[in-house]
Amino acid sequence: MKIAVQAADLDASRVDGTRVYLLELLKRFGTLAPDDRFLICHRDAFNIELTPPSLPNYEVHALPGDHMWMQTAFARGLFDLHPDRAFIPLQAVPVATPDGTRIIATVHDLAFRHFPKTFPVASRAKLNLLLGVTVRKASRIIVVSESTKLDLIRFFPDLPSSRIRVIHHGVNAEFFSAKQSETARDALFAHYGLVPQSYVLYVGAIQPRKNLVRLVSAFEAAKLHHPDMKLVIVGEKAWLSDAIIDRMNRSPFSDDIIRTGKVPFHELPIWYQNARFFAFPSLYEGFGLPVLEAFAAGTPALLGSASSLPEVGGDAALYVDPHIESDIALKLSLLWGDAALRDDLRAKGLERVKLFSWDRCAEETLACIRE
Repeated sequence: MKIAVQAADLDASRVDGTRVYLLELLKRFGTLAPDDRFLICHRDAFNIELTPPSLPNYEVHALPGDHMWMQTAFARGLFDLHPDRAFIPLQAVPVATPDGTRIIATVHDLAFRHFPKTFPVASRAKLNLLLGVTVRKASRIIVVSESTKLDLIRFFPDLPSSRIRVIHHGVNAEFFSAKQSETARDALFAHYGLVPQSYVLYVGAIQPRKNLVRLVSAFEAAKLHHPDMKLVIVGEKAWLSDAIIDRMNRSPFSDDIIRTGKVPFHELPIWYQNARFFAFPSLYEGFGLPVLEAFAAGTPALLGSASSLPEVGGDAALYVDPHIESDIALKLSLLWGDAALRDDLRAKGLERVKLFSWDRCAEETLACIRE
């Protein structure tokens, strides 16, 4: 079987959950199906941190083009290559595809439908258009959680559930749990004036649905009871981030709100392992890969109780109502001061993360593609 994989996201400069997802699948597809040919289609140059492996049955096809690449260069590539299957690991399918090529696409989340005002107007219109094309054209739609499946059925009630497959993400537990160099850690922390266990950690993009304005306000309230508490924000600015950054800068405790910006992927275990706990009171997630990263690192987690987060976190996290600032503040203070609770959540997280595997994710995804 000849399987095309839309891999242009692996050229991107930012490493995020959807790109890690695709990279982890490509680390496994070739060995799981050695007799199949995989046509890895991208624009020009892979990000060094996202470069897929070279395998005997992998063919890399650079398809140059910028404007509407999915609908132009990639679509032309499908007609030239004429694969049996095309796997598109995001909710954006070309309008024109060759006869005989079955499309399998992944829908990660429908945040733009739940929180339209947190997306730029042009981006929201594009996302709505492309999702509609995906629902019409894909023979199978993979979703990353039961929560996302319910969202998809809610917004597309005529979509048969038989076309939808729930396949959870995995996590590279060995990477996030590996013992880190104390010398490297101390050098990194010296730059920010940090020591281990001195901060609450957030990892992710800076954008409205991540609920960071409420997290900052709750941090300020909790810090009144725990003056030594600091908040570390690891992640890049995304859309509509200016008001969030302004709120952080106006905080009376702005000196103790540390924004690292983009960090090298290999640094993430240091940030997770040395945090007092991880805080992720997001309003909406399709899956929430940082939750598994925190669990694998042995970091207690405080999560929002919305969308997929309880599905992923199970009983291994402490939950807050992400819409109620006082609840976030109360739980921040509780988890900061209760070592026994942190130890209990740490142990539960290390067990919970064993339920999620990139090997299983790749096997189930490949089976869905090859149906």
